Amino acid sequence: MFPSFSDQRSLCRASAIPNGYFLLLLIISVLIINSAACSNRNCQVLEPCSLPTDCGPGLYCGNCPAMGKNQPICTRGQATIPTTIINGLPFNKYSWLMTHNAFSIVDAPPLPGVQRITFYNQEDTVTNQLRNGVRGLMLDMYDFENDIWLCHSFRGQCYNFTAFQPAINTLKEVETFLSENPSEIVTIVIEDYVHTPKGLTNLFTNAGLDKYWFPVSKMPRKGEDWPTVTDMVQENHRLLVFTSIASKEADEGIAYQWRYMVENEPGDGGVVQGSCPNRKESRPLNSKSASLFLQNSFPSFPVESDSCKEHSATVGELVGTCYKAAGNVMPNFLAVNFYMRSDGGGVFDVLDGMNGQTLCGCSSVAACQAGAPFGTCKNVAVSNTTQTPNTFGSFSGSVQLSGSASTIHFMNLLYFFLLFFSFLVFQL
Repeated sequence: MFPSFSDQRSLCRASAIPNGYFLLLLIISVLIINSAACSNRNCQVLEPCSLPTDCGPGLYCGNCPAMGKNQPICTRGQATIPTTIINGLPFNKYSWLMTHNAFSIVDAPPLPGVQRITFYNQEDTVTNQLRNGVRGLMLDMYDFENDIWLCHSFRGQCYNFTAFQPAINTLKEVETFLSENPSEIVTIVIEDYVHTPKGLTNLFTNAGLDKYWFPVSKMPRKGEDWPTVTDMVQENHRLLVFTSIASKEADEGIAYQWRYMVENEPGDGGVVQGSCPNRKESRPLNSKSASLFLQNSFPSFPVESDSCKEHSATVGELVGTCYKAAGNVMPNFLAVNFYMRSDGGGVFDVLDGMNGQTLCGCSSVAACQAGAPFGTCKNVAVSNTTQTPNTFGSFSGSVQLSGSASTIHFMNLLYFFLLFFSFLVFQL
C-alpha cells in the first residue's frame, strides 16, 4: 500500500513531537543496531565491519569500490593450506597461490635520493605473503650495483629508479619462513637477467637456501608425477627454483622453467574470457611432457583499486577455461596481483575449489575428508561465506586504498609509460 496523506491532523501531531524525542529514538536505534552487529573478531566473510578487529581469523576489513561495494566487509586474506587436509599426494596434484612480482610492494622505500618510477603488484612483505598461504613467488632478478637486485624494469636493464632491493634480502625472508615451518614447500620462478657467472648459485647459498634445494636430477622430465609432498618434506627438498635461462640448468643446477612447466600468456592476453593461449616460450598447455601448470591471472598493468573486481567471479571462470585448454588438468599455481583484494572470498575461494576438485572430487577442499573415497564430501556450505583459516598465518589491518596513494601510483605508472616509450624511440 502506498502511504495515505489524507489525515493531515496526524501529520501535524507528528510534527509537533519535540526534537528531543527523535534524537532519543535515533540513539536507541543505533545502540540496538550496534548491539546486534558482530564485533571482536566474530564477524565472518561478507559481514559488515568497521574495524580490523571485527573480523575473524584469516579475514580483514575491506571494500571494493570498483564493483560499487563501498561498505567495508570481512574479506578473506589467507589461503587454506591443502596439505593440512589431504596430505601425501604428488606435489603436482595440488594448487598453490603465487604472487606476481612478489617483491614489487607498494610503499617499499626507494633508493636514497631517487624517486622510483615503476608500477607495483603487491601490498605486503614477502614474509606476510608466505604467512598468508602464498607458496609461489615470481621474482625478477638483475645484475645491479655489483650485486643481484630485484628490479621491475624493461629491456633487461635495471635502473636506480626501477630497483627495489638486493635479492638476498627477500631470499632470507624465504629462508626464515622455511626454517620456522618445516612442513611447507615454496616455489620461486625467476625472470632471469643475471649474467654474473654462478651469480644465482652464490646468491641462494649466501641466503642459506641451498639446504632446502630440490635437485634438478630428481625433477620429472617426461610429465610424470612429482615426488609426494611427504617425501619432499622428509628429504628437506622444500624449495623449487626455476630460471628463464636454459643454460643455467647445466651450469648452475637451476631448473629451466620450460622443461618442467607449461604456462598461459601473462598480462592482458591471459585474462580474456573464454580464451587461454599458452605463453610463447611454453609448450602447449595440453602437453603431456610437463607436469606443472602455471596460470597467470593478472592484467598487463596493475591497478590496486581494480584488483578486487578482477578477483571476483572472473578469476574462477578463467581457471575453468584454462583447465579445459590444458586437457582437464588443474593449474598448480595461480599467479595474481594484489592477492588479498576481492569482494569477499576472492582467489582463496577459487583455490579451495581447485584443490577440492582435484584432491577429493568435492566443490571445496573444506569438504574433503582424509582417507575417504574420492567423491566423498562433507556436508559444508560452499560459497564466499565459508573459509578454512590458516592457523599459522597472520594478517592485521586493512588494505583499503587512500585517495592520495592511488594518485601517486597512477602518476608513477604514467611516468613509467612515458619513459618506456622514450627508450623505444631512442633505440630506433
